[in-house]
Parts: sequence; C-alpha cells; structure tokens
Amino acid sequence: MKKIDLQTIKRIVFKFGTNVLRNNDGYISLARIYSFIEAIAKFHKMGKEVLIVTSGAVGLGAKKINVKELNEVALKQACAAIGQSHLMSIYEDGFSKFDIVTAQILLTEKDFSNRRRYLNLHSTLSMLLKYKVIPIINENDTVSSDELKQLHDITQISFSDNDKLSALVASDLDADLLIILSDVNGLYDDNPKTNPNAKFIHEVFEVTKEIENLGLDASKGGRGGMKTKLQAAKIATRSGCALFIANGKKTDVLDNIFETKEKTIFYPVEENNELSVKKRWIAYASTIIGKLIVNAGAKNAVLKKESSLLPIGIIKAINNFKKGDIVSIADENGIEFARGIINYNSDDVRKIIGHHSDDILKILGYKNYDAVITRDHIVLL
Repeated sequence: MKKIDLQTIKRIVFKFGTNVLRNNDGYISLARIYSFIEAIAKFHKMGKEVLIVTSGAVGLGAKKINVKELNEVALKQACAAIGQSHLMSIYEDGFSKFDIVTAQILLTEKDFSNRRRYLNLHSTLSMLLKYKVIPIINENDTVSSDELKQLHDITQISFSDNDKLSALVASDLDADLLIILSDVNGLYDDNPKTNPNAKFIHEVFEVTKEIENLGLDASKGGRGGMKTKLQAAKIATRSGCALFIANGKKTDVLDNIFETKEKTIFYPVEENNELSVKKRWIAYASTIIGKLIVNAGAKNAVLKKESSLLPIGIIKAINNFKKGDIVSIADENGIEFARGIINYNSDDVRKIIGHHSDDILKILGYKNYDAVITRDHIVLL
C-alpha cells in the first residue's frame, strides 16, 4: 500500500461539486470558491501539479435565467452555455491573483471512448502541466446529450457525471491523489442526513461490493451522490491513485486536508495489482455498446486461467458492434465480470457462436484471430 504523504505526492486532481460551490440560495459562494483557489495556489507554489474538475455551470446558468426545473435536454444545454463562461471567469480571476495561468478544458464521452482522442487529451493535459498551467475541466454539457445514455440497455457511457470524470482524468494522468469535495464528511455506513447514528468510515483499503452498496443517490442540485463517488474511487484506486472525500463546506478544508480525520481515505491498490494504461481505458474510459453472454466454462477460463475468449464459449451476442469496440462479458445470469476489445463485428460473432476456432475460416470466409477477444485485451472487473 502506498503511503499518502504530501511530500511524495506530485500530481493532484481536485473535484468540486455543484452543492459545494454554491450557497443554500443557489448562488455561487464566492468566499468558498476563492478559499479553494487560495489553498490550491499554495499546493501549486510547492511544486505540485494540479488539475481541477468542476461542476456548477448548469446550476449557475439556471440561476441567471431563473429556471427551476431542468427537464429538457436543450434547456440544460442552454443553461450550461450561460453558466460555463461565468464559472470559468471566476477561476481565471481568482488564480490570476496568484500569477497562475488557467486553461479551460470541456470534455464529452467521445474524448475518452475514442482511443486517439484519449491519447491526445493526455498529451494536451501533460503539456499544460509542464508549463505550470492549471487545467479547469468540466463536462461539455452544452453539447453532451442524455439521450445517448438511454440508447440501449447495454450501452454504458464512459462518464455521465463529474465524479467519474475526475477519476478518469486522474487515471489518464497517473495522478497520485484525487480530492473530491462533497457536502458530507465522507463515507458512512448509512445516510447521515436521515440517520444520526450512521457510522463514519475513515479508511477504505479496497472498494468491495459491500462498500459499493453504501452508495447513496445524489442530493438536490447535483448529479452524483456517494454512489458515483464510490465508482470514482474504484477507478482511481485501481489506477494507483489515492482518493480523499471531504466536506467542502467546512472552513479551510483544503488547508487541513492531510491532517484532518474528517475525511474518508481510499488507498490505492498494490502496485502489482494496478491496471496498465491501456487496460484502464478498456475497463473505465470507453463506452460499452455490446455484451457477450458466455457459459460457465468460458467464464472460468477467463477468470481463473486468464485465457482468451473463444467462440465456443459464447452463448449470445447482444446489440450491434464492430471490430475494435469495447464489449461487456457477462455470465449466464447476465452479471458482467470482464470487458474487452472485440476482434469481430456482431454479425460475424453470431455466426461463429458455439463453434471451434478451427471452423472460423470455413464459416466466415476469413479469419483474423482464433479468439473473439484475446487475453491481452480483456480486463477483469
């Protein structure tokens, strides 16, 4: 287990949620956000590389035009367009007081699911950090559409909230620490807002299924909640990155973030269990648009023998996909246990289901691989 020590930490990602950035009346809390900026400026002056993932654009825009319900996609996108420039101007003005240059980065899921764009993003962010610029990152809500998220039951978008976005950024940039500021102290075994006896969890050494089940839905005004923060924790820790969750509404929270016990620490996995950069992309950054149902023998071979997925072990192919797409691998109960890069399109997979690899050439008239998914391109979940 890596020790989480400020002296050894080089790169930090900060994530600020909507409810942390604004007051109870819905207006942005300038005092709070400027206190964050001042604290981050101190980290920056210490030589730490800093990235910020920020929410708040939609909420700010809605407040400006006095909109209370955001049921329409187009209205949400319009509010994002109004609020984003205001949000960015606050960060730019605040950091300029400390002679720190900022850069605006607006991202959609395609910037992660497309491998080339993913690598380009890495290069751009790395260059900004090289010149000591602080990237201010947000989902591009002006063009992102929730409709895609409802395209098919199988479709899984790479990210739909800034909690997961912050973890993907931390993973892509090999960050040492991700700090998510919320409106609660951290993780509890129950909802502390409704159960005064809920127990606080200070340390998490592994994001197990039991830990994931502690996730709660989003509070009013936000899109995440503890559920998405735990998903972010799983991504970050499997990428070798530690995660802090703390209450952003507490005074001087970032000044005391390493000393206070009022935070939940998620420790990174052991180095030999970290995912490679490409496998992180397969597991978490890509959009999943198809699913393969496999039999017990194939599941056992993939999980215990780290074997490739052969056509003879496949029972069913769900949805349409093409060669090179990322697909989900699930057992006969529909439970996903792995993901991988597919070697054949969906029509051809359906033709070779249940057959031996030696029959592929005869059935399809061509043969690229013996395996539908090779073991080097499979990630166990």
